[in-house]
Amino acid sequence: MNRLRIQHTCEVRYTQTFQYSAQALRLTPRRDRFQHTLHWALHAPGQRAEQLDAHGNIMHLLTLEAPHRFIEVVVTGLVEVATGEQVLPHEGPLSPLAYLATTALTQPTPAVLEFAEGHRPAHGATWDWAARLARGVRELSPAQATAVEQAHALLAACRAAGVPARFVSGYRHLEEERAERTAWVDIWNASQDGWMALDVDRVEAARSRHCRLAVGRDYLEAAPVRTHRPGERVETLRIRDQ
Repeated sequence: MNRLRIQHTCEVRYTQTFQYSAQALRLTPRRDRFQHTLHWALHAPGQRAEQLDAHGNIMHLLTLEAPHRFIEVVVTGLVEVATGEQVLPHEGPLSPLAYLATTALTQPTPAVLEFAEGHRPAHGATWDWAARLARGVRELSPAQATAVEQAHALLAACRAAGVPARFVSGYRHLEEERAERTAWVDIWNASQDGWMALDVDRVEAARSRHCRLAVGRDYLEAAPVRTHRPGERVETLRIRDQ
């Protein structure tokens, strides 16, 4: 097991004063067999209501009903993450088949669709198949594609190949206190009855240095912070091994 001490600050600044705003926060690590939260605290103004969303993510609905031009949210905690390439058992209220559905953000391009059709797994998804698919999708993606865009492209390819896959948002520890908020993909392995977590950017298992926050069919269902008002966002993230 690897322990990650995390501190994430997100500030949203507006160009004018608002009397009311609402944010959906998915900033609390998911509960699963290979990730255990030892301590977690979320600090934010206004009122918060906690609930589980349709994908089993811990979501806080944050509402402010006083004049404000900025909102600061800070989360800190200690998370224990397993190592290795084990599959993650399915959890949550939805069937894995729910993640076969295409969304507006995961529509395959003609090139991705043609590539995926030629790479349908004969005996179900495996680690080797997932890595080959990810490398092919990366070659078809623009050089400047973000982690979210790469994840969406791989989701489109998996679903076009008949394999359920879901978007994952979370943190990736790089080195010392360097870290980044990133995205990766869970791919369904039917023979092992579980999810393979694949970091598309590095084409490697997303495990001991990754902390998962939320899953969904695409970014909109797993975004760490969603607000109904546009504004400038400033974030700082620090992660260190404990």
